Amino acid sequence: MDDGAAPVRGDTVAVAPDFRALFLGLASPHMILDRGFNYVEANPAYCTAVERAREELIGRNIFDLFPNPGEGGRRLRRSFERVLATGKADSIPLIPYPIPLPLSRGGGVEMRYWSAVHTPLLDEAGETRFIVQNTVDVTELQRLKQMAYGTGVAAPQPGETQLLQRTRDVEAVNRSLLEETQGLRDLFMQAPGFMAVLTGSDLRFALVNHAYQQLIGHRAVIGRTVAEALPEVAEQGFIELLQSVMRDREPFIGAAVPIMLQRTPDGPRQERFLDFIYQPITRGEGEVWGVFVQGSDVTDRVLAERQQKLLLDELNHRVKNTLATIQAISAQTLRGHPDPVEFRTAFEARLMALSATHDLLTATSWRGAALRDALQVELKPYGAERYRLDGPEVALSPTETLTLGLVFHELATNAAKYGALSRPTGVVDVGWSVDRGREGEHLSLTWREQGGPPVTAPSRRGFGSRLIERSLQGAVGGSATLTYEPEGLVCRIETPLRGLS
Repeated sequence: MDDGAAPVRGDTVAVAPDFRALFLGLASPHMILDRGFNYVEANPAYCTAVERAREELIGRNIFDLFPNPGEGGRRLRRSFERVLATGKADSIPLIPYPIPLPLSRGGGVEMRYWSAVHTPLLDEAGETRFIVQNTVDVTELQRLKQMAYGTGVAAPQPGETQLLQRTRDVEAVNRSLLEETQGLRDLFMQAPGFMAVLTGSDLRFALVNHAYQQLIGHRAVIGRTVAEALPEVAEQGFIELLQSVMRDREPFIGAAVPIMLQRTPDGPRQERFLDFIYQPITRGEGEVWGVFVQGSDVTDRVLAERQQKLLLDELNHRVKNTLATIQAISAQTLRGHPDPVEFRTAFEARLMALSATHDLLTATSWRGAALRDALQVELKPYGAERYRLDGPEVALSPTETLTLGLVFHELATNAAKYGALSRPTGVVDVGWSVDRGREGEHLSLTWREQGGPPVTAPSRRGFGSRLIERSLQGAVGGSATLTYEPEGLVCRIETPLRGLS
């Protein structure tokens, strides 16, 4: 035991109580256990009650010296464990616990009834280091033992049965209240929504559940004010809101309220969105003594709604762009094919190409597509042996995918009508590279046809040529150069890339 104490100053002399002498001189039985339930100290009154010398106790485990596999032993152990777990005192109003008798009294076991209080001794960190037991033998001069064993004993004296029954009734009530309180506490702590109880005009934390602890990064808040425990909350005006709830005695309901919280030690603040209610807590006469806080973190829902709105806005924008593209294709096709039959054939082919590119984008939720996939959509129908693709993986944005998809369709259609794909031996070679410079990524692509009929430059530019040039320049800021070499058409494309970002 620690004999030190803060001195008490008189007029001339500082007097320090001798706590060891006080412990040893206590008239009621007291003993001290460590966290393993081993005896650390026992006063003479305790040694007398259990009929053991101090030297027989110190360093020994209480359950080894006084074994009890029955309900009494289990109750005693549970009481010790509650003290260790909660750091709070625990009492047992009445517990039957047999005591092994010393050999000087013939040995054997004697049934005793006890009332015990177990008090924690805390260390500097606030953890329970020792348990102090104050126990009282309430066996009532062997009469409770005689009543417990039943037959063959003298009848109890007047009042003894009533005394025992009252003791048991009190214990039953206490046990019921303890179970009810523990059940409510478990319900509070395990509730899926966050909850806290703030008390006093300075709004001190009295209770918080697991969900609230998770929300605030498991900070120590009990006994501290909101301003002390959560300074970032104070900066955002929530304390004024809590004070208004106490002052006006009216609850406040918040829906998807944004709040910046520090959820990890020394970490950055994170934006969260909360549905919550501040409910004033009143006494019978209407006085407000605290605020009950209850709510849920709806950050995921709010972010999902934001993302959904963003996607709808983006879809609306893309639909308008697609309609504009169709309008341009229609006008250009009409100028290039005044015959209704030719117009319908050419226009439907280009719409189908646009549809195929849309299918490609739909597969990725319109996040974009790979360059190789955009090429294969147009060239696959002619057979895998009719084309060769060579280049690194390139991620295209939706706009780049639509634009290059139309360009590749025009090139493939022209090759099928007049170029390499119009002959059984013709092939199309497509190669590309990406230059990563200071201004971002830049795509260089070459479409080269071989094995087709002899090629001559047309006398005038057709719709396909104009569509390729204008689409690249207007939509993505690129350019295309068409060269009619003897071996076949060569198209060189240069364009900046935004990619999936």
